[in-house]
Amino acid sequence: MDRTHQLQSQRSRYFFTAGAALAKRLAAFAPVAIFAATFGLTAAAQETERDLDDGDRPVGTGPVKQAEDPSGPRRHFRLKNPAVLSGKDAERLYTELKSDMATRYKLSRQPGVENYQAWKRYNRAPYPSVSHGNRYVSNYGNPAAEAYGRFEQAGRLPVGSILAKDSITVSEDGQAMPGALFLMEKMEAGFNYVSGDWRYTMIMPDGSLFGTTNGEGTERVRFCISCHLAVEKQDHLFFIPEEYRQN
Repeated sequence: MDRTHQLQSQRSRYFFTAGAALAKRLAAFAPVAIFAATFGLTAAAQETERDLDDGDRPVGTGPVKQAEDPSGPRRHFRLKNPAVLSGKDAERLYTELKSDMATRYKLSRQPGVENYQAWKRYNRAPYPSVSHGNRYVSNYGNPAAEAYGRFEQAGRLPVGSILAKDSITVSEDGQAMPGALFLMEKMEAGFNYVSGDWRYTMIMPDGSLFGTTNGEGTERVRFCISCHLAVEKQDHLFFIPEEYRQN
């Protein structure tokens, strides 16, 4: 056998041996991978938004798709097949639920929750928000956040500004339920450089705290900072679609 054939033969034996070893290792993990895939698909199909305290009655709306592990999600839990509502219908459903929502959120005892519905509301009707999991949301601001009403001309809001965004989930069959409450509070300089000193807080429909920046569950709301960085030049603020705005 000449030198060229010897090298080709050696390479063939090497790759065959390495390939066989790799296949053996992968085979050992195959049952685990199959189980994980099956479990994940089953969990995704059955996942529902519910109270964190199983002792309370569910506040479910049907299946939602969870982007990541709930200990560190990369986006809001997403409602599948949400209803498409007119502004009039969305407002009617919201009016029916808002008192119950306020009562639930107060259980969290978080700053800004006690009387947020008495603040200025900047939308004429709840509007659909893809970035908030296909829920219908409403925006409120405390007196310190008054400049928010100038929308893109708001500039930088002062320390003490709180923006509250409550939500309702409406399934394809028209069933409406309370959703989460999302809060942004402008803190003192140095609170969190990356967030622009905003503290993000998410409260679940049962009043339990999902997470708050630099506090309990901070890793659960880290994705809020990442999302709002897209509008860093306008003080990390997103604004209401023009057709839903009111001053």
